[in-house]
Amino acid sequence: MKKLLLPISWIYSVVLFIRHKLYDWKILHSEGCDKPSICVGNLSLGGTGKTPHIEYLIELLSPTKRLSVLSRGYGRKSKGLVIAKESMTYKDMGDEPFQYFTKYDNITVAVDENRVEGCKYLINNTDTEVILLDDAYQHRKIIPGLNILLTEFYNIYPKDYLLPAGKLRDIRYAAKRADIIVITKSPKILSPFIQKDIFNKIKPLPHQKILYSYIDFLSFKPLNSAAAGIALQNIKSVLLFCGIANPVPLEEYIKENYNTLSTIYFKDHHDFSESDIDNIITNYNDMIGKNKIIITTEKDAMRLINSSYLCKFEKTPLFTVPIKVSFHKNDKQVFDNEILSYVRRNT
Repeated sequence: MKKLLLPISWIYSVVLFIRHKLYDWKILHSEGCDKPSICVGNLSLGGTGKTPHIEYLIELLSPTKRLSVLSRGYGRKSKGLVIAKESMTYKDMGDEPFQYFTKYDNITVAVDENRVEGCKYLINNTDTEVILLDDAYQHRKIIPGLNILLTEFYNIYPKDYLLPAGKLRDIRYAAKRADIIVITKSPKILSPFIQKDIFNKIKPLPHQKILYSYIDFLSFKPLNSAAAGIALQNIKSVLLFCGIANPVPLEEYIKENYNTLSTIYFKDHHDFSESDIDNIITNYNDMIGKNKIIITTEKDAMRLINSSYLCKFEKTPLFTVPIKVSFHKNDKQVFDNEILSYVRRNT
């Protein structure tokens, strides 16, 4: 099937290459920001870990800088510029921006399809000192001050194909604009030979730094009263439901710590219906034994916490699994220094 789809991918690649060249040659107009701006993005459809890397930057910079996160707000029902407020839900801003807003009370979260206009509003109408551009790598109308490109360890972009034959939504040529390339979801123990192989496949430009990050799964967090007080060390079986691009690392983590894992998958950013919740609970009730729980991701929880269907879990222990990004060895110091130096030079 991939071979049959390759001709379509080649045609698509020509269109994208011409588009990039029109921006490179200044025929199509781009604008920069008047404040330090850091873009976190990828070349693929998803699953590289943009959200935890944005959260890493929030925790790195927010103690000393007033931050704004600007996103498109994928899946939201609103249009145009929206500034996150307490009365809003994920439908107003999208699940990922709603997650930032829910977790961090010292930042401004905004969504706008037009990143240039969104940046102008934040600069002119808020006390923003640094703007984090979530998933804006492919938006050539805006020129970030620093470009961070994420690519997944088990599917780095040089080995992938453009849509529809592969998962890439942009051509590999676009990676030349990156200042930092982060290999995400890597194993916690890395072989130098594997690192050398990846370096040779990516062939970074002299100024580009290749760094490695991995996911740390934190303690499960109760999402309802039925989950409160449960001794997780006694749990034997887990039902995982999620609508994320790549659930494999989470699955592997659960398998390492629990005897039995059942999974229910939904498409990325799935909007849960009543029948979905009924099906999840039915599958949970059908699981053998009493020492069992249901787990979902933080992002999926954002689409549930304001839902009228959450009450259906009243007698069912429901947990979320928070995650954070960590960097390998000296890569953390290099990454932090690059970010802090850029912000300091441009403030």
